[in-house]
Amino acid sequence: MHDKYRVITKLKDIIQGKAPLSATRSPHWAAVRLCHLKNHPVCAVCEGRRALNVHHIRPFHIHPELELDPTNLISLCECLSYGVNCHLLIGHLGNFKGINPNVVEDAAVWNKKIKESLSNDKEE
Repeated sequence: MHDKYRVITKLKDIIQGKAPLSATRSPHWAAVRLCHLKNHPVCAVCEGRRALNVHHIRPFHIHPELELDPTNLISLCECLSYGVNCHLLIGHLGNFKGINPNVVEDAAVWNKKIKESLSNDKEE
């Protein structure tokens, strides 16, 4: 099952432009991904719980030594909460081939903005 998952995930990543053809995931990636989602079960931007993606802060195809490092991971969703694909917008700056070196900081800023907006809506 893990081999099938890896093939499907790699094909999806390639089609969406998330990783070059030469990028090969570690056989331990699936377990690390599940552990991360267990510890971080909400999107860092919108706090959504659906369609979560475990995003590498520093891309694994550029920094393969960080692929399984828990401090290099952040949960971002693709569920279109508030009409936005958080993984695409914050993780990749609108283009899956893009890299956002400030993804952690940007996620925190947008999370705060969303919370403030929701708080203001409740007061009105």
